[in-house]
This record gives sequence, C-alpha cells and structure tokens, in this order.
Amino acid sequence: MERTNKATTYHDEINKKNILHLRELLDTLPSFCGQYFRGMQEYTSSRTRIAYAYDIRVFFSYLHDNNPIFKKTPIKEYQLEILDQVTRLDIEEYLEHCTYYIKNGKEYMNDERGKARKLASLRSFYNYFLKNEMIEKNPVALVQMPKLHEKEIIRLDPDEIAILLDTVETGEKLTKKQLQYHKKNKLRDIALLTLMLGTGIRVSECVGIDIQDVDFKNNGVKIRRKGGYEAVIYFGEEVELALLDYLEQRSNITPVSKHENALFLSMQNKRITVRAVENLVKKYASIVTTLKKITPHKLRSTYGTTLYRETGDIYLVADVLGHKDVNTTRKHYAALEEERRRQAAKAVTLRDKRK
Repeated sequence: MERTNKATTYHDEINKKNILHLRELLDTLPSFCGQYFRGMQEYTSSRTRIAYAYDIRVFFSYLHDNNPIFKKTPIKEYQLEILDQVTRLDIEEYLEHCTYYIKNGKEYMNDERGKARKLASLRSFYNYFLKNEMIEKNPVALVQMPKLHEKEIIRLDPDEIAILLDTVETGEKLTKKQLQYHKKNKLRDIALLTLMLGTGIRVSECVGIDIQDVDFKNNGVKIRRKGGYEAVIYFGEEVELALLDYLEQRSNITPVSKHENALFLSMQNKRITVRAVENLVKKYASIVTTLKKITPHKLRSTYGTTLYRETGDIYLVADVLGHKDVNTTRKHYAALEEERRRQAAKAVTLRDKRK
C-alpha cells in the first residue's frame, strides 16, 4: 500500500525532483536507455544518474548531427542495434568534438576531466548491455582515457581563514548594498562558514541540516552523505558558539511553511539553497583574496589540509570527509604526504653531529 502523507526531508524532496528530472531526460533518449538506468538505480544516486543521462544525450545528439548513417532516424527511434554500429573512430571523433562545440546557439567546452567523465559514462553504458549479452562489442573500451593533469589544491591559509571570519563579523569592505543585508545575515553567515570550515562538510550536506540534527550535548551534527547514508560529524567549541549565537536569532524567525525544520534560512525565510551558499562564500572570499577562486568545496579542502597537517592520519581525514576510498584522499593530499616524508628524513639522528 502506498503512503503519501509521510513527512519528507530536504534530501527526500531533492531526490524526488531529481527523479522527475531524469524522467524528462529519458523522454529525449532512445527507449532502450530506460533499462540501463533502471539497472543502475540501486547503487547510484539520482544526481549521478542525471549526470550520466546528460552525457549519453550529448553522445546520441552528436551521432545524429554528425554521422550520415544516424542522421536519418530521430534519436527517440534509435534501436539497441545502433550501439553495435558505432566504431572506435566514432568514439574518438566524439571526444574531440566535446572539446568545443555549439548547440542551440550555446557554446560548450570540456577539458580532459570533462572528456574523461563523458568517456566513463559511455563505458558504463556499453558495459551494461555487453554484460547482459544484448550487444556484441564495446568500442568504447578500445579508446584510451584522456591523461589527467594534477590540479593544484586551492585552499585558504590560516591567516586567510581568520580574515574571512573577521570580515563576516565586521562587514568591513562590503559594498553599501551588501551592508544592507549584512546585519540580518551576519550571525547566520558566521555560523554557516564556521561550520563548513570546522567540519569539512559538503555544501549539499550543510544546506540539508535540520535543527533537530544538531546535538549540543555531544557537539555532533547528523548529515546525509553523498551516497545517501547518514553520518554524525563532530565539531569544536568555535563551531558550537557560532551555532548557538545563530540559533538564538533563528528562534525569533518564522519560517515559510515546510521550511520550519531547516537550520539555515534564506532572506525569504526558506531553507537556504546551495547556490545561495556559493554566492555568499564568493562574496566574502573575494574580499580576502583575489588570486584564489574560493568556493564551498575549497573550504572543504582547507579543512582537510588543516586536519591532515595536525594529525598526519590520512585514514582519519578520509573518514571525516566521507571518502569511501582512502586513495581518493591520498590523491588530494599527495603534496602534503611528500612534505611529511621529507620531514621524516630529518627526524631520525643516527649519530651525534661531530664537532
């Protein structure tokens, strides 16, 4: 029996929107694609499936627009057999096309990471039908992944963290227009940024927090991780004080209906959005540094760097950041590991220095 009156959380609402969005995307794809997405439903998030659907749509759109064989048939009418007609050359030309193209008057560009993701989406797509013996070959497997260049991890230095939080507190160097909203939002912004800098949580995890998720007895906050599972992250005294100050103000605000449980509220007294958090981070960070492009994810990198430098425990950093594979963490903080290894060379003395 279906239940429709059960109270839903923020994450449930986002998931429902994503499911509807995916259905809209599937309506633009060949019908056999539905089987693939149903097959991956149990081990992927709705957000991941949407990303795959976009990539696969770009691929079919490319085939339709650029290949005479496929141009004759509308994309929706493509049959599964079409996958066996695609060659390795088609895939390589598609990747080259993804570097830069114009579609419906809009420009699109992909660096090596963007192309690698598109190729990974196609590999998964082809592997599903090959594994289920529905196609005979997988030309995508013959195409080499683009070489990924290591990206420098951008993070705030300790003095920049202090300046950032001081800026939020004082409003110094904000424009007149920004100062109009600063007094009302100051405590919220301090609490939000202090929480992100003090725990390393993702922006999506942050905006999804409800008031009842915060436990001041144990100084922990319950969040919904990227994979859909729940976890408790613990915070220190600075985060605790910032949250308590904000919650005192928050208790005098009447939220819009269905947003009563949200911890962080927008100017419209609704649950704050990911985009709004991105904008407020950009606003304050641009005052602190113009050389670094600071985003909510860079605040996460800042926390991970600080934690690793303080503890030297890569497994702890992986656990707190919610990385399923410690190698993901190690890859991000490889430079710091190299720094620690250099320190190790000086840490052990074999003989007293000769006079």
